[in-house]
Amino acid sequence: MSGGAAGLDARIRPVRDSDWPGIAALETAAYAGSSLTEGRAALESKGRASPDTCFVLDIDGHVAGYLLSLPYPMFRYPALARSDDPLHDSRNLHLHDIVVAQEQRGRGWGGGLLARLTAAARPRFEHISLVAVDGLASFWAAHGYRAHSRVRLPESYGDNAVYMSIAVPGSGTSPSKEVTRFPCPVS
Repeated sequence: MSGGAAGLDARIRPVRDSDWPGIAALETAAYAGSSLTEGRAALESKGRASPDTCFVLDIDGHVAGYLLSLPYPMFRYPALARSDDPLHDSRNLHLHDIVVAQEQRGRGWGGGLLARLTAAARPRFEHISLVAVDGLASFWAAHGYRAHSRVRLPESYGDNAVYMSIAVPGSGTSPSKEVTRFPCPVS
């Protein structure tokens, strides 16, 4: 996705080192007053784990949104605020965080970031997982993600957090295969 409102130079591109202050500022604003704020070091560590699956929404040279994802075992999730997560060789890509600046919401940028993630995931990953926070499980379900209620999440993700996943379109994995591979119990 490139372009935007008249006169704006807008595009979705890979994260650069110079983007981290803007990413950290957006994250702080998005999760102010919650336990979800991680801080720059933790965000950067997730970006370093998989730079080819992390993107920013760049509008006129400013970070107006971001998406961070990294390979992580299915039915598991990175710890919040932890900057030393181990690297994983996994066919599951975990969408750790997506934020669009308040003034840019409702313009399709979130969908653009997700489309870019899906395109990046297609050659290497079978699934994309996420933890829906702040009661947004119904939003993600409307986009094809399936809840896995047996996955226990720590309190740091909030009361309404739900682990969800979707098969990567075009990966050859069906949603029914996803459910049959669910390990129980999950820890």
